[in-house]
Amino acid sequence: MITEEEIQIPLQPRGIPRARDLESQIGNTPLLSLRRVVCGLPSGVEVLVKAEHLNPGGSVKDRAALAMIVDGERRGHLYPGKVILDATSGNTGIAYAMIGAARGYSVTICLPANASVERKRMLQVLGAETIETDPMHGSDGAQVVAREMAMRDPRRYFYPDQYNNDANWLAHYEGTGQEIWEQTEGRITHFVAGLGTCGTFTGVGRRLKELNPAIRLISMEPNSPIHGLEGLKHLPSSKMPGIFDPNLADETVEVETEAAQAMTRRLSREEGLFVGVSSGANVVAALALARQLPPDSVVVTILCDGGERYLSERFWSE
Repeated sequence: MITEEEIQIPLQPRGIPRARDLESQIGNTPLLSLRRVVCGLPSGVEVLVKAEHLNPGGSVKDRAALAMIVDGERRGHLYPGKVILDATSGNTGIAYAMIGAARGYSVTICLPANASVERKRMLQVLGAETIETDPMHGSDGAQVVAREMAMRDPRRYFYPDQYNNDANWLAHYEGTGQEIWEQTEGRITHFVAGLGTCGTFTGVGRRLKELNPAIRLISMEPNSPIHGLEGLKHLPSSKMPGIFDPNLADETVEVETEAAQAMTRRLSREEGLFVGVSSGANVVAALALARQLPPDSVVVTILCDGGERYLSERFWSE
């Protein structure tokens, strides 16, 4: 005979964490040690990677998109019925679309026509409207189109303007930078990151410098105006984002597209890290730096997004 106690099964078994909503899973990503691609580094030098591709939307941009949306709501600029509109090379747009779907907002994204087919498809699957802009003008051209649309119809659109929105870098100041400090137990000596909107580098860099002014900040960018590193800017030939701080980096390094692609393949095949080409570029820069450092140096860089949004690129089979 089944007793009353036997049928009162707890809804939440002991030892199993309760379910959480989508947005609560953004951030607190793991910090991983590289094993094989670091062979040959000086003894006692570590290279660690912040696995931002494990955010629910698949990229580091989840953090900034959520912060800008929440900030827009708090300020009264975003409310039910408004459409989220911004320019992007893809990842922030995907994050907007994901969070917008979860919160009930429509999303319109302006992005260069040469963005990967996977990014475009992901935006469409998440319900975003996509407006393709002149690929020769890159993300700068997409910004012009988005800004004009927002100015023509301000009642319809909420335009976060990620390149000029302080909530972008503050997401990394309050989140990513603090996490890196705690995960390294304050041992980090160098931080390396590519420049796109500059939100990650600015926010993490400012936070780390406050925690320890001796930490060296190294910004990375493509070595040419014409490159294959989606999401990254060659700043000398681009419009400077408003959140860019020219005095923050202790050093700037340039990375070739081919070297970044080769490292992206290596990360997948040697480390089991299926990430995008900007992640490969970050690791190229981090390893080049690490080869010159003394023992007890700890270099941290960012794995920006997942490799699934670049599967159509030919470099995977080279």
